[in-house]
Formats: sequence, C-alpha cells, structure tokens
Amino acid sequence: MSKPQGDWDLGAGLRDRGVIVTGAASGVGRAAATALASAGARVVAVDVDGDGVHDTVGALEETGRHLAIEFDLSHTEDIAEMVAGATKALGGLWALAHAAAVLRRQPLHDVTEADWDLQLDVNLKATFFLDRAAGESMIAAGRGGRIINFTSGSFQIGSMSGSDAYVASKGGVVSMTRSFARAYGPNNILVNAISPGQIDTPMQHIDNPPEVVAAGITACPLGRMGQPEEIAAVVVFLASDHASFVNGATINVSGGSIMY
Repeated sequence: MSKPQGDWDLGAGLRDRGVIVTGAASGVGRAAATALASAGARVVAVDVDGDGVHDTVGALEETGRHLAIEFDLSHTEDIAEMVAGATKALGGLWALAHAAAVLRRQPLHDVTEADWDLQLDVNLKATFFLDRAAGESMIAAGRGGRIINFTSGSFQIGSMSGSDAYVASKGGVVSMTRSFARAYGPNNILVNAISPGQIDTPMQHIDNPPEVVAAGITACPLGRMGQPEEIAAVVVFLASDHASFVNGATINVSGGSIMY
C-alpha cells in the first residue's frame, strides 16, 4: 500500500471504499458508521436491532450509498453469506469494524450455561467467523484491507462489575486478533483491536448501578466517561491509509483508566 501523499485527513483513503460495521444501531457502532460515512466510505450497517440500524443508515451522509442489514450474529452459520451479500452490495470490502457485543451483568454464581454460551457465541465465536469471512473476501479481491475488533480493558484486569463471561470472551478476542494479524498480514490485511474504557453508551448503563458508573469516572484521570465519537475516531484511523503499519495491536482508548 502506498503512503498517503500530503493528505493528512483522519480518514485518508476511505473515499468510496466499502466498510461493514456491526453493532451499528447505537453506541460505538453507530458512531463508527457515522464517522466512516463522513470520511467518504460506503457503509453496510449491521445489527440485530432492525429499526435501530435502519435509523442509523437514514442519518448517514449521502444516504443512498449505504445499506442496513438486520442480522443476529449468534447465527454463526449464516455469517459468511451475510458478508458475501454485503460485499456484493458495496462493490468490494475494504474494512470490517466489528463493534457488536452482548453483555449480561450478574454475580459470578448466577452465571448459567445459557448466559455463558450467549456471550461467548456472540462476542468470540461470531468474531472468529466474521473476521474469517471478511478476510477471505479481502484476499480474493487482492487489494488488502482492515479488520477492527473490539475488546474490553477488563481483559487485562478481570471483571469488576459482574461481567465474568463477557470479560472471558473479550480476552479471547485479543488473542484471536493477534492470530488473524499473523495469518492475514502477508495479504496486506491488517487486523487490530480497540480496547475502550468506560464509554457513555446504552451498554454502559444496563444493569450497572449508578455508584459503579461513578466509581469508574472517579478512577479515570480525565474525570469523565468517553464518548462514542472518541472511539469512532480511532476506528476511522485504523481503517485509513495512515494505519498502514499497525497490525496485531490492541489500542487502549480508556482516558488513562487502564495504562500499559
């Protein structure tokens, strides 16, 4: 891939490139879809929330260039077909930004096998098959690409708010991201993960006591939660030409709540 020539816009090289964004109905996924569209990319927005994902696409710049797909990532057997359809609609796939996840906050002793299976299936198993389908599409096209996964800062420190199965799944995402980065790097497909801190999204407030939210804000050196748009900016960077030598990384975007 050639280096950007004098174009230092955050989204350099994204004009007219096809991007799939999962979890696009709200929160970080919606912000990422919005930012990528603003950078000129063509976006396929994917979410199990059909109404929400259609609302996202309806609000994107140059609306007619984008597509909403209602899809449940727990149906892993259908992921390859979904990616193939999205790639065809886009006229080619340059990047996958995989923000979708499911979190059940509950005491450790209350976690059932069904709770475990749901979170591992959506957060880890689906990530594997989604990354693979996207990567194989990019290899076939021969133009390189970007795969951007999402983990959680808790993969390093463990669960602190009743999210044990979720944290286990997100630790797996980090290891898997590195494996895909090694496998696809020779094809100029760069695979990275973003590790957000406490971000002001709907997931942050579901079954999360206000005192826990407040404690997270206090623990952050910036004294606040992050905003979805601050994560979306990192997505745009990783999808752009500027990230041409970033591969296998886990990018910490936590305001300093976690440092490594």
